[in-house]
Amino acid sequence: MTAPVRLGPVDLLATLVGFRTISACSNLDLVAFVEEHARACGAAVERVTDATGEKAALWITIGPADRPGYVLSGHSDVVPVAGQDWTHDPFRLTAVEGRLYGRGTSDMKGFLAVCLALLPEMAAASLTRPIHLAVSYDEEVGCLGVRPLIARMRERGVQPLGCFVGEPTGMEVVIGHKGKHAARVTFRGLACHSSLAPRGVNAVEYAARFIDHVRRTAEGIARDGARDELYDVPHTTGLSAIVQGGSALNIVPDRCSVDFEFRAIAADDPKALAEAAIAFARDALAPEMARVDPACGVETVPLLDYPGLDVAPDQPIVTLAKRLAGRNSHAKVSYGTEAGLFQSLGDVPSVVIGPGRIDRAHKADEYVEIAELESCTAFVRRLIAESCA
Repeated sequence: MTAPVRLGPVDLLATLVGFRTISACSNLDLVAFVEEHARACGAAVERVTDATGEKAALWITIGPADRPGYVLSGHSDVVPVAGQDWTHDPFRLTAVEGRLYGRGTSDMKGFLAVCLALLPEMAAASLTRPIHLAVSYDEEVGCLGVRPLIARMRERGVQPLGCFVGEPTGMEVVIGHKGKHAARVTFRGLACHSSLAPRGVNAVEYAARFIDHVRRTAEGIARDGARDELYDVPHTTGLSAIVQGGSALNIVPDRCSVDFEFRAIAADDPKALAEAAIAFARDALAPEMARVDPACGVETVPLLDYPGLDVAPDQPIVTLAKRLAGRNSHAKVSYGTEAGLFQSLGDVPSVVIGPGRIDRAHKADEYVEIAELESCTAFVRRLIAESCA
């Protein structure tokens, strides 16, 4: 596909929405389009492909690559639409009264469309510092695709001055988000007829005790733990979300799995909290199970882990973001982003700012407002001017 160089954000968003880049699918068609568009604008482009060869990230640079500059970062993947009652075709951009409907419009192809639309202006500007565009994959399933991208950045010796991650914040400057650790605990019990229940080991009941432990831990943190009032939920949270076990009412279940998570403010460590819960299963529950049958016990599998973001309000990247956005305020959000990884793995000061709202994401009739794209366009144009100073 040949991409005309001069396309506006709405036209580009229509094209991006048309690519069905659900995390379970390949994103290579979108990557090829973005790659060709960026090269046509005079950008240097590097593709970082995953082990399967079915997905790739892009590192795009405009301006002098031998100097530190700024990163505009966004992910290409979107969440599924199955089971959602859409008024409009989710993979065809639909404009209604200033709103642009489609999967990924807020989260976060609207931001990518603005960045791509302004590549020609970046190329025409007399940049004294480079502007990089980082396009990742599999953000929605654990911020996976940005990790090799950051690793490649470090291998190349690139050390940006800062990073703006364009998740939907309504163009508000976000200086913090919670970190998350999630895992699956599987209980191996002993099956028998339910009329002989005491002779078996009920995996579902042991899983229920584990779920209650996670719940009580979370309640204790909410009651007595550290707080950060900038968050809408100002404390660390924990919950069990997926439980699978049992086969029939008259059979004592011999297997049950629990997927659980902790999301933590900066004062807490989500991985340590998850490991403490797993230790309860391993050290308190498993021995009870094994006393009936040594084959009984627990197995654990990590599901995902990403660091939180916590930037001081007086950091230069925050001051710059506020100036570019024309705002004086800042906020923190409970959902995760790739900003924490840019900061922790890449040592790149980062903030989150982008068009759209998170409460429109991941559900039917997701949309971004044209006015929000215009605000984001003004932000990036001011960054271009800043990079010419």
